[in-house]
Amino acid sequence: MPVQYRPRVLMIVHDPWIVPDKTRLHQHMGWHDPYALAQQYIADIHTASHGLVAYQIVRALDAPWFPAKIDGFRYTSETFLRQWATQAMHQPDALDYRKRIEQFYLLTKLARDEYDEVWVFSFPYAGEYESVMIGPTAFWCNAPPIICPDAVRNTVMMGFNYERDVGCMLENFGHRVESIMAHTYEKNAHLHNLWEEFIRYDLTSPGAAACGNVHYAPNSTRDYEWGRSGAVLSTCDRFLDYPASANAPARRVTAAEWGGGDMRAHHIWWLKHLPHRAERSAGEWGNWWRTVLLLDEDPLFAE
Repeated sequence: MPVQYRPRVLMIVHDPWIVPDKTRLHQHMGWHDPYALAQQYIADIHTASHGLVAYQIVRALDAPWFPAKIDGFRYTSETFLRQWATQAMHQPDALDYRKRIEQFYLLTKLARDEYDEVWVFSFPYAGEYESVMIGPTAFWCNAPPIICPDAVRNTVMMGFNYERDVGCMLENFGHRVESIMAHTYEKNAHLHNLWEEFIRYDLTSPGAAACGNVHYAPNSTRDYEWGRSGAVLSTCDRFLDYPASANAPARRVTAAEWGGGDMRAHHIWWLKHLPHRAERSAGEWGNWWRTVLLLDEDPLFAE
């Protein structure tokens, strides 16, 4: 399937220099290289979207400092390492997002049409949301919206922690999907809610599981349980090539289908089941990827 979406990314990397060994924080701590993580994430989203989505990093900004917290506090390399050693991290942990928007002229760059979304790579306890929507009509996107009346349109800022691997990045994106899809169907409450069917799992819908959600696979009995071997009936095949596959029968599934407990494998499996075809069924587009990416349209139900 040819690429249909090439979202342009403004990437910001907070990877401070550590004194006196003159290395970056990720190197000093033995964490992941944020630039390598970005490429893995781009490849996984391309795979999970059946080749529809090819992210492009159009600009990468090296920001080798500790960003300001909501109360003005900033770590230094010395205070961060000392507090990390005891896990006595600064509170409040929350980041000053308004300051970031101003510091990087994000609204100006958006008005110039320089990017579609922002990816920020930071350290643990940077105060980042996994995703947050910014704009004039921003809504909950796994975090409270940042309403900016002067913004020309809505955009999403993803927060990635380079202590963790690409599986956690996919989880961040999965929660973004959950927020946007739930919001979209809430706005169209007069229509049948296919999203609520998609996220069913056996624990809450016995005998009627579908694909589950980011934390619960079809057969999970607790949060983050992606490796349970017990088989359950699932209609997950119904969504894999929706709407052509809409009448696929339920069948028994186990964790062997989504990696036997591997977070990254589960999240790719789950994202692959998002309807991705352009055909319409019962007035709905069969492509949820465009709903998640094209924020200022209502593409799920557009004419």
